Amino acid sequence: MKLSTHTYFAFSKTKNPMRNYLQKAKTLTLAIMLLFGATLVANAQSRTITGTVLDASFGDPVPGATVLIKGTTRGVPTDLDGKFTLEVRPGDEILVVSFVGYLTQEIEIGSQSTFTINLEEDIQSLEEAVVIGYGSQDKKEITSAVVGVSPEDFNRGNVSNPAQLLQGKVAGLSITRPGGNPNAGFNIRLRGLSTFGANSSPLIVLDGVIGASLENVDPNDIQSIDVLKDGSAAAIYGARGSSGVILITTTKKGSKEGRAEVNINSFGTLDKAANLIPILSAEEFVARGGTDFGSETDWRQELIRDAYSYTTNASVSGGFNNTNYLAAVNYRSNNGIVQGSSNDRINTRINLSQAAFDNKLRMNVNLSFSTIESNSINDAAFRYATIYNPTAPIFEDTEDANERFGGYFQRDLFDFFNPVAMINQQKFRNERKTALTSYRAEYDILPNLTVSAQYSEDRSNDLIGGFWSRQDFQVGLGSRGSAERITNDRRQQIFESTLRYEVDITDGLNLALLGGVGTQTTKNQGFGARSRQFLFDTGWDNLGAGAIRVGNFTNMYSYANQDQLNSVFGRANFNYNNYLFVSASVRAETYSGFGPENQTGVFPAFSIGSDFTQLFDMGLFSQFKPRVSFGVTGNLPPSPTLALGVFGNGNRIDLDGDPLSTDDVYVGIVQNSNPNRFLKWETKEEFNVGIDFGIWDNKVTGSMDYYTRNISDLLFNVPVGGGPNIFDPGRFNTVGSTWVNLADLSNAGFEFSVAVNGLNLGEVIWTPSGNFTIYQKTQINSLSASGLGFDELRFATPGSPGQNNNPIIYNRVGQTLGDIYGPRLEGISESGEYILSTTNPDEFERLGNGLPKGEFGFANNFAWRQFTLNFFLRGVWGHDLYNSYRGFYENADGASITWNSVVTDKTPTDPFITSTPTFNSSYVEDASFVRLDNMEIGYNFKTNSPNLGSLRVYFAGQNLFTITNYSGIDPEARVTDLENGDGFTTSLSPGIERRNTYFQTRSFTLGLSLNFK
Repeated sequence: MKLSTHTYFAFSKTKNPMRNYLQKAKTLTLAIMLLFGATLVANAQSRTITGTVLDASFGDPVPGATVLIKGTTRGVPTDLDGKFTLEVRPGDEILVVSFVGYLTQEIEIGSQSTFTINLEEDIQSLEEAVVIGYGSQDKKEITSAVVGVSPEDFNRGNVSNPAQLLQGKVAGLSITRPGGNPNAGFNIRLRGLSTFGANSSPLIVLDGVIGASLENVDPNDIQSIDVLKDGSAAAIYGARGSSGVILITTTKKGSKEGRAEVNINSFGTLDKAANLIPILSAEEFVARGGTDFGSETDWRQELIRDAYSYTTNASVSGGFNNTNYLAAVNYRSNNGIVQGSSNDRINTRINLSQAAFDNKLRMNVNLSFSTIESNSINDAAFRYATIYNPTAPIFEDTEDANERFGGYFQRDLFDFFNPVAMINQQKFRNERKTALTSYRAEYDILPNLTVSAQYSEDRSNDLIGGFWSRQDFQVGLGSRGSAERITNDRRQQIFESTLRYEVDITDGLNLALLGGVGTQTTKNQGFGARSRQFLFDTGWDNLGAGAIRVGNFTNMYSYANQDQLNSVFGRANFNYNNYLFVSASVRAETYSGFGPENQTGVFPAFSIGSDFTQLFDMGLFSQFKPRVSFGVTGNLPPSPTLALGVFGNGNRIDLDGDPLSTDDVYVGIVQNSNPNRFLKWETKEEFNVGIDFGIWDNKVTGSMDYYTRNISDLLFNVPVGGGPNIFDPGRFNTVGSTWVNLADLSNAGFEFSVAVNGLNLGEVIWTPSGNFTIYQKTQINSLSASGLGFDELRFATPGSPGQNNNPIIYNRVGQTLGDIYGPRLEGISESGEYILSTTNPDEFERLGNGLPKGEFGFANNFAWRQFTLNFFLRGVWGHDLYNSYRGFYENADGASITWNSVVTDKTPTDPFITSTPTFNSSYVEDASFVRLDNMEIGYNFKTNSPNLGSLRVYFAGQNLFTITNYSGIDPEARVTDLENGDGFTTSLSPGIERRNTYFQTRSFTLGLSLNFK
């Protein structure tokens, strides 16, 4: 009843009630129909069977073994004595018994009531398949750094983005999203920074579709995620693999029993604001000398709210004859802790597989469609809610306030805006539609020779609206109202064909060959318009009502660009007697977006490994596989036009100077960048040494890896003089910048992961796993190319007021990327003034670094009877953050009394600081932390119906507590800074917590999962 009530309120608050109500009603109706239909037939009788699972060699009980009814999710683990009790229903025919390190057995149930099952040891080590580029391999054959993550290992709770499933789960994979903005994306970094001018996130491959967006898949539809970490594994993807590769496989098909399986998962989530920075009360503010407006307002409590979110996932899957199908619909309504901040999405997926000609021909169709409506606020509202005068009222009943500001309290002071007015008088919306369609066919020409072809199309369209009311004090008042509309359309088409051949060359030597070709075409286009000076607040749906369409707060533009990437690739895998494994691959690619002299790149890879336990007895080791790998990968530029001399629009030119004559007014042409005929790939060379191990019949498994990376020819936009263009001989530079291959970087790291496959603590089964990573931070080896170069690059000024001049991030040749520089605070005078080491930026000291030294994750899963408990701890250490709230708002100088003050445990109080806020070492804090990321308690009900496969309720919490000495909003590492530069260089200024950071949230989720067969 509680969830239903919440859903009602969500409908009633929707801005477009009819359209959104219909979408939500369709989703809810589908779930109810599936539930009702399946319940009607859930009425047959069941019986109970018992049994014991033993080790076939020694006769010892096998605790923690899984006993399942084949084709269902119904099953139990064995207890400490290897015993189990299980209910079977009419139609249940076969038991499936499995445990790590043993061969899986299938036993007919028949009329038996008692079973004794002897499991044989799996002498071939781990046999599970791991998805790699263009296929899969048995885990025992993997010779590079590849990690597979299955659903039982995913993070729990209100997970709306697939990246959240992996956060902290894979050594070397860093996934961050500071704050609790439901519309914010995740920063994903694999093995640290691999670029600063191109794409720094791993390549996503979704069901074989290269470069797909994570928005194309709902987390509930994911069957497995495999991460290609090192260069040898990623090299098969060539020019797109430098930042690593994440392979996502969706749930593709159901059973072949001629019956449908229905899964429903529905949950509601409560989000609460967490970790608000302490500030002065109204009385304390006035006592400090602040202006008293006579009220007492807790601005943050006026801004934030408890947010309720709802999710329903429903799927139908099944099979008949040679056809398998899955149809799924996922509806999510995530609301932010601030009114006007929300994210509603509907994702629909259809997967269809068909086999013909005795299974020689296999065809797959995967279709995914999503609609996302996100409403955002100006994140500066969080800053003003923290620092706005606490004696000011929200509203002011005066003629001036009513006429100018819509009744809100405002004052003509610098950087002084009512945050409640801001979220109500500014609106921002993005409506995104995506469609991912993929068609694949493969045919066995011979039993060991298979040809395949796949065509995919990935489309997305954004329709963006921005609105500033005529009474919005920040923007709208000065422009008399402003509104904009933007649309961006992206279409990517990929065609690939492969030929696979597998043969036993000699007794014990197996060879698997793969060859392929591919072509990818991407087209981007869009337009935007903005006008101002409206008679009424009509919003973005009537831009023609704006009288002014040129000048400040106006815009009109359109754009289009297209690029093409052609590829040919091949790979050979050797397996000799299951103890020696060798893999080699190469990919050559030609990209239209580089200079004509360097449009083709070649990316080779090689790896080798051997399982020593297949050669000789290693005692407690059931697997010990050293491996070595080397691979070369590339990186595409952030735009396909960087090598060209791109022209753009200049100013309006009146040719005769007569303002009354408009037929001779034109927009001039200006060149935005100089051409570079030699612009080429960024290249990463990576060497990896690793060991995969298993102990005590693989009851403990894990891996270790050490890697080194050398990244060369990084893309960067450098300033140039007006002389000859050395990158386009015979021509001159016409503008002040050129894109070049400038920098060389290097880094290294050590990764370790381990899992214990079921420890029996009486009746409780505990499955712990953990991983940690130690980074050698990225070193800058060079910042020069063809006579152009720098000794250092400085970025990221703290900002206004008063701190706009001195950047605080210095990137120097021979030092680590992202170093924080500034004066050191040597003391405070008796009058409260700074005593700084220097005021000369060239003499500033290194104060810290924004990139982490290490990360860890520790997962724990417990099972007791029908109860389950899991929790996950994540930690990051060795990174520093500039706390901008302290850097601007903890001083008690006269110029700062306009704003409220933050008062943390690091704020000097004896004496108070009376100097004007100035960046120094005291504001750079160690941000290491340990966080209980998520915890879930669940109960699996016993079911007596033959059609009700499972019934589970669960309660989960996210971001439950954080242990840290950092006094800001969120100690999460900041690997980018969106307020720095032109958008291409944000990775060069890590370690800054800006004042507009969305407040943290703590989440609590109550959910229900049902499975019908």
